[in-house]
Amino acid sequence: MAETVRWLTPEEQRAWRGFVRLHERLGGRLGRLLQSESKVSPADFAVLVHLTDSPHGRQRYQDLARSLEWEKSRMSHHIARMAGRGMVVREECPDDGRGAFAVITDAGREAVEAAAPRHVEAVRDLFLDHVTPAELRVLTEISERVIRRMDEDPS
Repeated sequence: MAETVRWLTPEEQRAWRGFVRLHERLGGRLGRLLQSESKVSPADFAVLVHLTDSPHGRQRYQDLARSLEWEKSRMSHHIARMAGRGMVVREECPDDGRGAFAVITDAGREAVEAAAPRHVEAVRDLFLDHVTPAELRVLTEISERVIRRMDEDPS
């Protein structure tokens, strides 16, 4: 039996497409800015931010990959490239012979700390300065609700 497709209404389509365009354009602009001014790729920045937010600047590969919605192979290859540039090191997990940790280095901390001020300035300039406090609260509520739902069903 064929499923019935719940097509988007014109209002839903406008909202969805606007959200997608906003996400793509913000990501593109912020990525180009990071790369040109800080020599840190958006992927590097995402990894470094997650590691700086983690206790002791370390996180298991699988947890980091899950947080970033990356495949395990992408995480492994990217961490290897970052390790080659001295931003992170790979540490074996003593409890699990197959597991490993990505650990931020002093050079990685310096890179994210150098990139963060300009990144925050751009986030304000491109996004936050154009929404009201009430709109920001609604966006936060929507984002957290959708993320909670996605966390409930990680498939």
